[in-house]
Parts: sequence; C-alpha cells; structure tokens
Amino acid sequence: MINIQIMSVASFLKAEHSTAFSFEVLPPLRGNSIDTLFNSVERLMQFAPAYINITTHRTEVVYKEVSPGIFQRTTERKRPGTVAIAAALKSRYGVATVPHVICSGFTPSELENELIDLAYLGINDLLVLRGDKAKADSRFIAEEGGYTHAVELCEQVSAFNKGLMLDGTTHDAFNAPFSFGVAGYPEKHEEAMNIDVDIEHLKAKIDAGAEYIVTQMFFDNAKYFDFVARCRAAGIDVPIIPGLKPLTSLTQQALLPKTFHIDLPMELATELVKCRSNDDVKALGVEWGTMQAQELKAAGVPSIHFYSMNAVASIEQIAKKVY
Repeated sequence: MINIQIMSVASFLKAEHSTAFSFEVLPPLRGNSIDTLFNSVERLMQFAPAYINITTHRTEVVYKEVSPGIFQRTTERKRPGTVAIAAALKSRYGVATVPHVICSGFTPSELENELIDLAYLGINDLLVLRGDKAKADSRFIAEEGGYTHAVELCEQVSAFNKGLMLDGTTHDAFNAPFSFGVAGYPEKHEEAMNIDVDIEHLKAKIDAGAEYIVTQMFFDNAKYFDFVARCRAAGIDVPIIPGLKPLTSLTQQALLPKTFHIDLPMELATELVKCRSNDDVKALGVEWGTMQAQELKAAGVPSIHFYSMNAVASIEQIAKKVY
C-alpha cells in the first residue's frame, strides 16, 4: 500500500495500486461522545483504508418556544465538529482524512475560515459539495451572498490555493495546497435536466480544479460503467470512484429511491420484496454489495468508497470477502 500521508488523495488515486478501500463517517450528534465513532472506525481499520471521509451537515432552522405560545426562529448545527473529527481521526489512526466542505448553510466567509483552520491543521484533502436544501425548503436556497452551485466553491478553493482571499488581500500560499474531489451521479443529479447536462456541470467542476470524482451510491454496476464512459467522452479524465452502500433495513425499499433518486435493479428488487425482517435485508445487502465490489475490483477501479451510516457491520463482512 502506498503511504498517502506524503501525497494527496488525488495523487494516490492516480498512482498504480490495487483497488483501495475507503469509507465515509457521519459526525456524532451534538452532545454525544466521539467514542461511538471511534468504535465504528476501528472495526474497519483492519482493511487499511486509504482515506476516511467526514460528512458535514448544514445549519437547520428550528423554532424554540420562549414563552407559552411564543416561538423564536433560530438556527443550529446538529452535527458539528467535521474539522475537529478530521483532525482527531488523522492523529489517532495515521490515515488521510477528507472533510466535506459544503455550500449549504455556509457563507463564503465561513468557508474561508474553515479552509484556514484546515490548512493550519495540515488537512489538505477535501470533498467539495453543494449540500442539501434545508428541510423546511422546497428547493435549495443559498445563504445570503452564498453559493448556489458547487462549482463556485471549487473556484474559491482554487483561488485560496493561489493565495487569494475573499477581501482581495493575499496570503503566502501554504506548503501543501488543497486537493479536492467532487460528487458525481451515475443516475444524474435530481435537479439536472438530463444526464448529459449533468455531466457538463461535472466537467465545469473539474475545470475549476477538482481532481477526482466520488459517485453517489448505486446498485447497478452497469450504470456506473456507463457513467464513466460518458464522462470520458466528455473529456473528463480524472479518477471516478464508485460509492457503495449495503442495504440494511426494510424501509430502504422506498427510502433510498425517494431520497437519492436512484433505481434498484429488478434482480435486487425481486429479492428485496421477499425479505421479512431487517436481518433478511442485511444478509441480502452483504450478498449484493459483495457482488458489486468484486466486479468493480475486477474492473480495476482505483478505490471503492463505502457509505457507512448504519452499515458498518455489513461493510466489514463485504470487505473481508473482497480485500
């Protein structure tokens, strides 16, 4: 395994190596112990992850009752600590960490401050995303003066790498500039008019400095391979990392297609409707996820990225069969 502590995640993905293992973690809810997160990470460290991603969640609008019948509108971040967790995981496990930096719920100034903090901590890998809309909104609404599209944040990071600050001043460029990836959608982003327009938008993010792509979860490998072919035809030549999430519960029959706007292939759907318990679904999820991962590894993908929320045990079982 290449020691990616001396290179960026993007450089590692472009280098010659066998298919790597990586995964994404969710910061604990505010007030909860980090030990639960550490316990989950430690179950997966046996597979020598090349890097660990840490998600970021936007501020949410909440209404708090300040007196009987009187509510005050305020905002709060229910899962804070992405920067701190990235630093803690890097220090504790000696593995590269990739915090998510998002437009959603942040102003450009707040994002600039986050970049400064990360640079001081020596965390130079990022995943740049637009992020989700607020739960109370029917569509994505940027913060005042904020970004509507991830490409704008890509441009800010690239400008920061050149020493350009938002207020027009300059700083001495850091020894290790940020290297960042972006998200890709094999079944297209829910707001894109069609897959070709979506790939045009993806190409713009690559042109703005992104060095690799991590896909949203998918359950049909053919859609990933078709997506890669479309990207290559559009002139996108950076690594494209497949993202997988094992099925773990009966509710995902409806929840995943509704939330992520993805299809489950008929073969999987036929088996899923036969499941009578979450344990049945977990067994199916491990079987299907193993099949997907083995095929992707055989195809020589640079890395397979696993979404670990509520699925650590399943990922552990899959990785034991694949790595």
